[in-house]
Amino acid sequence: MIYTSPHSNISNIIGTNAEDIDTPKQGSDRYLLMAVVILMTFGMLAVYSSIAFFAETKSTTAGQLILSHIVKLGIAFFVLLIFSKINYHTIAKFSRIGMVISLFLLVAVIAFGTEQFGAKRWLNLGGFSFQPSMVASVALLIHISVLLNEKQEYIKDFQKAFLPILFWIVLTCGLIGLEDFSSAAILMTICLLVMFVGRISVIQIGTLVAVGILGGILLLSQSTNRQDRIEQYITQIKDIPSEKILQGSGYQAQQAHIAIAKGELLGVGIGKSSQRDFLPAPYNDFIFAIIAEEYGLFGAMSLILLFTLILIRGVVFIARNAEDHLGSLLAVACTMMIVLYGFVNAGVASGILPVTGLPMPFVSYGGTSMVFAGIMVGILLNISKHDRDRRTLYYG
Repeated sequence: MIYTSPHSNISNIIGTNAEDIDTPKQGSDRYLLMAVVILMTFGMLAVYSSIAFFAETKSTTAGQLILSHIVKLGIAFFVLLIFSKINYHTIAKFSRIGMVISLFLLVAVIAFGTEQFGAKRWLNLGGFSFQPSMVASVALLIHISVLLNEKQEYIKDFQKAFLPILFWIVLTCGLIGLEDFSSAAILMTICLLVMFVGRISVIQIGTLVAVGILGGILLLSQSTNRQDRIEQYITQIKDIPSEKILQGSGYQAQQAHIAIAKGELLGVGIGKSSQRDFLPAPYNDFIFAIIAEEYGLFGAMSLILLFTLILIRGVVFIARNAEDHLGSLLAVACTMMIVLYGFVNAGVASGILPVTGLPMPFVSYGGTSMVFAGIMVGILLNISKHDRDRRTLYYG
């Protein structure tokens, strides 16, 4: 009988795929799952409270819309459970196919997409509407994790390692950024973090940062709407207006600040928000402001702590204890995708960041973002089942 260290890469030791080895498994990370379920509960209550005014404008009822939201939550949770059962090595095998499909969808949405709020972000296929940018974001993060893992032997090589990864990142972020600058910026940031964990040279990462900055400047220069948002954000930092009602993106941010101020410490009470009648998209982009108004600072901080718990479980525990390097990279990518979206949504409502229009995972009203957030949590839960500190392999 030969004993091998649990910290060794199983595939390299015995020459087989890690997913094909029948080894003892542990349960999924319960704390991560608990945080997601609580976020979903928060979301149901906040969406029901904030969607009444929107329902009136759409000639429907709040009950119908909240039922739709609950159905989408159920689908997201079902997808979460399915992906938690699929070995992440199996998912990794289809990363290149996923990238090709997602790039095709990004081109399709530019050509045939449905325009909402001045941008083509939605694609309708057979009566089903979704955001290809979310599909592409998840596909890219999985694919670059796979590439980083495959190229570890020559990870510092500019031509063999960095350029192939750079190609996929620039192409995907560039296509997303044409219509959704904020999503592209978040995706680029996560890619940089995953590349750092994947041991890409700091100089090479700096090169990608420079490319990202130049690309961002180019995208900003081509959109007056994006420029207005930045200018309005800078103006509000210099001079916080209290006597006049602002217009454009300034109006949205101002109404969110009013909602947060009204909430004070313990909030005005569940379902008693008044700013939901003034905030554009209070059920989605500014859901955090509604939660802060109804639940106060206590409720807002509880929400932030839940995302912090996901960050800690995903990076400190799951990524650190993953059975191989691929698991660590995927765990970091999935965790940062969920957490950054949550923090950015809260930062926009609080005035820390300019208006972006990004949803809060599992809390905001929506379908595509929620389903793909479920996929990423499912992958995280599957990685947590294969904790290297609890695996002992006997061979012989």
